[in-house]
Formats: sequence, C-alpha cells, structure tokens
Amino acid sequence: MATTNGPDELDARLLLLLSDEPRLGVLECSRRLGVARGTVQARLDRLVQRGVLQGFPPELDLAAMGYGLTAFAWLEITQGHRTAVSEQLAAIDEVCEVHATTGQGDLFVRMVARSNDDLQRVIDEVVGVPGVRRTSTSIALSTPVPPRVRPLLRRLSGEKGAGVPETGTPAARAHKPGIDS
Repeated sequence: MATTNGPDELDARLLLLLSDEPRLGVLECSRRLGVARGTVQARLDRLVQRGVLQGFPPELDLAAMGYGLTAFAWLEITQGHRTAVSEQLAAIDEVCEVHATTGQGDLFVRMVARSNDDLQRVIDEVVGVPGVRRTSTSIALSTPVPPRVRPLLRRLSGEKGAGVPETGTPAARAHKPGIDS
C-alpha cells in the first residue's frame, strides 16, 4: 500500500485505471490489474482515508456550459484577513479556485465568466470583498496544459514512457497555432 510519501505502484496503476474509466467497478478493476477484489477494495478504502482519492467528479467543459472566459487575478489583501477574504471569495459562484501564495500577491484566484462584461461584474464582486486592497487580472487565451495528475500517476506506476508527453491530450487539442507556435 501507499507509504507516507504517497501511493505505491499498485495504487498508481489503480488510480490511472480509474482516471481513464471512473465508472469501473471494483471487480472489473481487480480483473484488469490482476489482483484480488478485496485488495482493490482495501486500496480504495485506504486511498480515500488518506485523502489521496477524494471522489469521482465528472470532468466538465466550462466553455460548453457557457463560461468560455477564464481569468486569473493576483489579490493583495489586508494583513490578517486571508481567512475572511477567502470565505467571501468562495461565495462568488464564478470563483473556481483560491490559492494563498508568496511573492507577487497574497491570493491567486482562478475565475470564469460568460463574456467580458460578465468578467467585469465578477471582478467588481471580488474587488468589493472587504479586505481586498488591490487586484491584477489577466485573461487566459488558451490552456496548453490543463490541470493534470496523470503524468505523476504514470511515473508512480512504473509505466513505460513516463515523462514523455502524451499525444492527443487536451493540451494538444487546445493548442492554437499562431498564438504560441
């Protein structure tokens, strides 16, 4: 099973399998991995207990849902207000992520919007949060490398070709010639 440093090779193979086909049952996972059903169930239980596996959410395309604009903002906040500001940002539906950071700003925010006008509305909401002193926002033009963990799982699983970029990935499909070619 996983060490305190993270998943072992079998855990990684199981997570890769489930990342490819999240609706697979325990029995089918055990068949494909060549291990007992009880082993797979015990591994899943421990991965959940340790917080490695946090659920099986569907992968959603925000643009297809009408939120085709993604923006990132650095926020400078009043000292001592990180928790309160973060809680208020979490109440804004279009705020997808908030990270406490070092460096340029105090918080790094990923947000989505339906249009430029809608983004202005979202930014106005963010700026209106008590404790936010200053923001700097940038609009994403494309996402050449979307959020991913698969390469890490491939490396942990001992899969051949780990560290080699995958072809046909969302990153390859998102590449827009002329912007960064």
